[in-house]
Amino acid sequence: MRTLSRMLKAAVSSRPHRKAVRKMIILKDEKSYNACILELKKFGITPVKQVGSANMLCCHMDGNHHALQRLKKHPSVRRIETDARVRAHIYPLSYYPASQILNSVTAEPTSSKQIPWGVKRIQAPEVWKSSQGKSIKVAVVDTGVSAHPDLNISGGVNTIRKGGSYKDDNGHGTHVAGIVAALGKSGMQYGVAPEVKLYAVKVLDQSGDGYVSDIVEGLEWCIRNNMDVINMSLGLNGASASLRSMVKRAHRNGIVIVSSAGNAGRSSGKIDQPASYPEVIAVAATDKNNRIASFSSRGRGINVAAPGSDIVSTSNKKDSSQIQEHPWLPHMYQVQLHYCLLTTAR
Repeated sequence: MRTLSRMLKAAVSSRPHRKAVRKMIILKDEKSYNACILELKKFGITPVKQVGSANMLCCHMDGNHHALQRLKKHPSVRRIETDARVRAHIYPLSYYPASQILNSVTAEPTSSKQIPWGVKRIQAPEVWKSSQGKSIKVAVVDTGVSAHPDLNISGGVNTIRKGGSYKDDNGHGTHVAGIVAALGKSGMQYGVAPEVKLYAVKVLDQSGDGYVSDIVEGLEWCIRNNMDVINMSLGLNGASASLRSMVKRAHRNGIVIVSSAGNAGRSSGKIDQPASYPEVIAVAATDKNNRIASFSSRGRGINVAAPGSDIVSTSNKKDSSQIQEHPWLPHMYQVQLHYCLLTTAR
């Protein structure tokens, strides 16, 4: 492994700097992966991230093109790719008028009015007579999920910071979680499947941003912990062989994977990854008039379009735990979990 040692030393940076690029190194087997970790340790370099089951480690690499190319050709290396940025599919606050933002909706204490319009539109209550998702394990791969009186969180993980909290410091993940599984307690609104086992997989930071490696590690956690459904309301514009490989693996393990198409609107011409993968249920959004929402991405690969605009759900704000707000987040998650959970229930 002496050659590998020299190649690593030439290509991998001991710390991030202006010219360094965050890369994922995927080794061909476990033996090569362990050898690579050992070599880096000799140089005093701790990888930014390690995912042993994927034989993947993430490092900052110096801007030495020739050194990188030589490392790529090493027989132990399967591939090296840039650890691309990923972003939650959040639409700008400016989408809605101030009057609507200020008048956040409080669910009324009558059962019919506790059911959001999107849940009614897909006729979820009719399915509830036979199943409300009991025992189905749903992973919300997002910004995390915060404690809320109308949510029952079964567990989770933080892949951004090892051992860190999966609490939501953005609001996006908690909003998604409410659409999935809000319990309808104390007059609040119901989610699509109130009896599912909800898991928070925090892969995005307080700004709704993350890296492909964080998503890959989150999906690996979902596989290892036997999730039934994975929801990813996020996307990247470029290609990622590592993300695609892990999505395929999750699919082979029988997990239903759902992702929003994107928020690029009418002129998008294509949908984001991972929604564009054939193993993923790609979802576009409709409004209350059954029209495609203006913000929704369009293009080849859309599997279904359903309620995703003017969605009211749970908040991560401490001072608003008894209301379900953020009507300004026109997510497509409403339909995502509707589609896969109701299919599973039937």
